[in-house]
Amino acid sequence: MPDIQKPRPGQPIVFRNGIVLTMNDSHTVIPDGDVLVIDGKIAQVGRDLPAPEGAFEIDAKGGILLPGMIDTHRHMWQTAMRAYGSDWTLTQYFVWYYLEHGMKFRPEDIEAGNLVSALDAVESGVTTSVDWSHGLRTVDHAEAALEALASSPGRFVFAYGNLAGAPWEWTQDAAVRRVIERARDDSRLFGAQLAFDVPGEEGFPELAAFQAARELGVKVTTHAGVWGATNDTGIRLMYENGVMDPGNVYVHAATLSDESYQMIAATGGTVSLSTESEQTCGQGYPPAHALRKHGIQASLSVDTSVWFSADMFASMRSTIGADRSFEHMLAHQKGDTVTHASLRVEDVVDWATRGGAKALGKWDEVGSLEAGKLADIVLIKNDDSPTMTPIINPYGHVVYQSGRGDVHTVLVGGEAVKFNGKLVAGDLPSVRTKLENTVEYLRSEMGEETWHSGMNPEIPEVEILTNPYQYLKDTTPHAH
Repeated sequence: MPDIQKPRPGQPIVFRNGIVLTMNDSHTVIPDGDVLVIDGKIAQVGRDLPAPEGAFEIDAKGGILLPGMIDTHRHMWQTAMRAYGSDWTLTQYFVWYYLEHGMKFRPEDIEAGNLVSALDAVESGVTTSVDWSHGLRTVDHAEAALEALASSPGRFVFAYGNLAGAPWEWTQDAAVRRVIERARDDSRLFGAQLAFDVPGEEGFPELAAFQAARELGVKVTTHAGVWGATNDTGIRLMYENGVMDPGNVYVHAATLSDESYQMIAATGGTVSLSTESEQTCGQGYPPAHALRKHGIQASLSVDTSVWFSADMFASMRSTIGADRSFEHMLAHQKGDTVTHASLRVEDVVDWATRGGAKALGKWDEVGSLEAGKLADIVLIKNDDSPTMTPIINPYGHVVYQSGRGDVHTVLVGGEAVKFNGKLVAGDLPSVRTKLENTVEYLRSEMGEETWHSGMNPEIPEVEILTNPYQYLKDTTPHAH
């Protein structure tokens, strides 16, 4: 079959007659709307827009246009082991990566994970991802991670971390700082962060790491409110030491007190919800209800596809499902019935787009379809799918009906990275080869028995209670 013509680099593009979810401050929805892209930016949004001669026209009728989605916390290097830990608990994850096998990853394995995760993201309509890169045991690992991001289609914030070292030590390393400065200033990337956790040790040794972030001009992203790992003490120490800067991102934030949420809200922090992770791992109940209660800006994230789905559709769906379940459960405990849902589909679409932009301090550049912003655009349209018709409630359709297979076109800065349902950027065959090498290497390093036991942890015994209410009486003849 001949290749379907796609937009040329730099060519103006106009989407015609789609349902446009602008995600602007008013959440304006434009039925049968157009979006015009010129020179990598959104030139106009409206109806019946005039387009320059030679513009590439994309028929968006029967589809939904929305801003590129934004993932504020993804351990991209772990995508090399996609789905390996599907039956893990958080403890098993810690043991496998932190204590046993995380140190086996070579720089080229970090690179392979980042490369496939980058393609995975843009293919699903995630145009900006935060690489929470906590596998950087050496500067060579960091160089490999950074270059993989810089050479991949999409926008990436490089969050430098090292789970094998103390943050107050590695943030003082001149070589590490040079990598962070390069990531911060590299025009191919979308910025840098420091990624480390605060377990709550009195004396607050992490102060030096927070000071390093200020010296480097970057924000901190930290796993907060994780049951058994980080808690209110860590938040208190951060607050008392004056390092809860505006723009810091608190990931999970699932087992915190009202006072801790108030500290986050009062200091201009945001929370990255990884609902599939919080549900599966036990960091705490996904805290969307607490964020609404305290007026904290939320964004959504994947966490790690060593366990979970790798797209915002799953993140939106799990987030709204968890929040509604919680609301019903609390009501039922009091003998009440929920008659009106508090969290709406429109809210989680907001968190997946503009929420991420606000969390990263990039709201003036991305997160909505408005003139002057970067042309990071997603068209959800699938004429071959009965699920894509009729579209009555477009927010509900994005959250509950659509999936990555319905993503027709993805633009990043006006350039098509996915078109007509196919990834058209990057070099997937080359990435596959790198991944095969990584998997073969790690499998040989662990040995077959360890490889299989790591993927298939023991199942705890379950006591099955005797049921006095039998559906069928015993009619088996008994010998006398």
